[in-house]
Amino acid sequence: MSDFPRDLLLEAVHRPWPMPDGPWLMTQTWNDLLFAHWPVDADELRERVPAGLELDLFDGEAWLGVVPFHMTNVAPRLVPALPWISAFPELNVRTYVRVDDKPGVYFFSLDAGSAVAAGTARTLLNLPYFTANMSVEVSGSGEVKYDSRRLSSPAAEFAAWYRGQGGRHSPARGTLEYFLTERYCLYAIDHSGQEYRLDIHHPPWPLERCDGEITANTMAQAAGVRLPEVGPLLHFSKRQDALAWAPKRIQCR
Repeated sequence: MSDFPRDLLLEAVHRPWPMPDGPWLMTQTWNDLLFAHWPVDADELRERVPAGLELDLFDGEAWLGVVPFHMTNVAPRLVPALPWISAFPELNVRTYVRVDDKPGVYFFSLDAGSAVAAGTARTLLNLPYFTANMSVEVSGSGEVKYDSRRLSSPAAEFAAWYRGQGGRHSPARGTLEYFLTERYCLYAIDHSGQEYRLDIHHPPWPLERCDGEITANTMAQAAGVRLPEVGPLLHFSKRQDALAWAPKRIQCR
């Protein structure tokens, strides 16, 4: 049975721009999520991002995120969530872009523990989904053990343990953690080569301080991006609920 909050649309004052027109099409819940971020070379990143999308920088610096979590409540509108389809692990590699003053996310890859979900997203949205062998274990103390190994080329793996440290809070506007997390759309290229925006909606991120260790990580390398020799900036979120709309083609300058 779905535990998705149906009153999600009532919480919108925090949004950086108005709610999208038209009906939302899909629900998703993101659980036990780790934001692991590194500052990266903006010029190198620029070469990996479609020309029509402007890199979004914080104080002149570009960032790359590796984001493991597990999904529940993945279902189209008016369709009930099904345990064997609507719940699976996912692992994203992302950076930050903007078009027309709307900051969003650009994905280098999205690995999923569901071949059905990965194939559907590739077919419908041309998103760079890959199928992976993935496991997520959450202990009684809240420690998450996450392991992912991609089943196709380019090879990529990720393994880590992490846990929230309490102090749950919503990031303040103007801070780096707000820049890295409070994003209300994604940008991608459709099968015809046209840029599109896909709007989402969620409450402000409930972030926590995070303790953890990444023991294997070739996700950025598989995307052709070098990570610096510094430890990642870590944030944890126990749960985030989100709605998604249909993609809309955009005209980039």
